[in-house]
Amino acid sequence: MQSPTYDRIWLNARLITMIPRRTADDVDPYRTLDAYGIIDDGALATCDGTIAWLGPRAALPGDPERLAGEVIDVDGRCITPGLVDPHTHLIFGGERLGDFERRLAGETYVSAAHRSSDSGIAHTVAMTRAADDTTLFDAAAKRLATLVRNGATTVEIKSGYGLDVETELRLLALARRLGSELGVSVRATFLGAHVVPPEYATRRDAYVTLLCDEMLPRIARGHLADAVDVFCETIAFTANETERIAAAATALGLPVKLHADQLSDGGGAGLAARAGAISADHLEFANEAGIAALAAAGTVAVILPGAYYFLRESRKPPLAALRAHGVPLALASDCNPGTSPILSLPAVMNLACLLFGFTPHEALLACTRNAARALGLRDRGELRTGMRCDLAIWDVSSPAELSYWLGADLCQETVVGGRSLDLNRR
Repeated sequence: MQSPTYDRIWLNARLITMIPRRTADDVDPYRTLDAYGIIDDGALATCDGTIAWLGPRAALPGDPERLAGEVIDVDGRCITPGLVDPHTHLIFGGERLGDFERRLAGETYVSAAHRSSDSGIAHTVAMTRAADDTTLFDAAAKRLATLVRNGATTVEIKSGYGLDVETELRLLALARRLGSELGVSVRATFLGAHVVPPEYATRRDAYVTLLCDEMLPRIARGHLADAVDVFCETIAFTANETERIAAAATALGLPVKLHADQLSDGGGAGLAARAGAISADHLEFANEAGIAALAAAGTVAVILPGAYYFLRESRKPPLAALRAHGVPLALASDCNPGTSPILSLPAVMNLACLLFGFTPHEALLACTRNAARALGLRDRGELRTGMRCDLAIWDVSSPAELSYWLGADLCQETVVGGRSLDLNRR
């Protein structure tokens, strides 16, 4: 008996390829753009973890039962590329309920950052340093499983709540372990430059030297991180400090990402462009020159509506300018205990549409192809042959429903590298 050509075939699917195509129908005699690249009554086959064939079911080169070892009828559901979350702070100790309650009473995020260690990032650093690996892993695994149950197949996880050599290395190792044990594609980002830790408050330069001369070389030698991030902001690192850290990372062959212009116009967008950053994240206060520089550098803008919503901010990112200059837009959860405790990319898509004027197509693109590009990945984010077989299967009839519903249980299955994940394992 001849061996099957494919490992699995999904049938009777509405394939949302995210590859725009021209189409025509009886209503509009002119060819119109289908931005989602939809294939109705479609089929998709996987082999060795990649998409080996997709198209209309009628065009399959044979009987599905003979072509594949397993055939799955999805009963007309939508299949999109697996969602990509390019900005999370998923591993941390404790919570920040005190910050939340004080913020409701009128305290600002910046004020909390300047208080003692019972608030802000400093509080989370203290809680994280005190937690053992089992505690940190189990809590983060639950958060990651929730993201997966909501369609995520690739998730970036930052360090940044250790801010000493030992804890930062622990957090990066835990990020790698989370991906391995849960079967999710995890990209680890070193964010030792989150804020200056309390013990270095009067020795900022010594901490930057520690980052550049000890932490970064150890991380590069051990292949512990896929990228390096810096929080370039008034409450964190100056432009000069950021440039120094980014240059050290680049010299070691590590891609750079930046938290840029979230709370003030510190020239972060332009700095990100000069550093060749793969992404610049937040950008609420980015200026026109910085935005033009991002476009010229090919840097992806990662927009974080969760933080805007949770902090009750009023300054929106300059989306009109970003669009006008052609900067690719990605969305992310920014999951963290202080400013964005969100564990659903569809919820982020809804916020982006309602708060920032994204279209549903723009939001889905921002959570698939553009989000993958924000991590430097070009092997996922679209449904096409040769791409990784990372899929999200949704109980919806239209992809716009992913931005429409808030809090609905829409994702029926997530597939990473051609293999279905057990959504109920945690």
